[in-house]
Amino acid sequence: MNQEQFEAIKLSPEDKQRMRVSAMRGLLRLVIAQGLALLIVSFLALVFAGLWAGLSAFAGGMTYLIPTSMFVLHLVLKLLSKRDATAVTFFIGEAIKIGVAMVLMYLVVKVFGSNLVWPAFFVGLLVVLKAYVLLLVFKKL
Repeated sequence: MNQEQFEAIKLSPEDKQRMRVSAMRGLLRLVIAQGLALLIVSFLALVFAGLWAGLSAFAGGMTYLIPTSMFVLHLVLKLLSKRDATAVTFFIGEAIKIGVAMVLMYLVVKVFGSNLVWPAFFVGLLVVLKAYVLLLVFKKL
């Protein structure tokens, strides 16, 4: 293969706008799917395992949903500004998101103390982490 076989793809302004809108929809669907999945799991934990299990599941999921929502807001604002994002800003945003999630987890453990139901906490966290799978299954992502 030589260099002449590859051509750069040039997008029209309309194509760029369509891609921005599609990206924003996907990001917002992700946050909505995470929130709905968390509400369902928290409700089920509440019904089947009690108040502290429901609260623990909700808190576990929120430790990741809050930073994810902040990061999605940042990305949507970046898309609306029509400025190009770079890989560096994306990875810095991801690092900040993970750091905020860790701080929130620490705070939940401190606030809940011995009332924290660890299995419910981890289920809530896991459901939010993997909610994108729902979007993939239903072909919405």
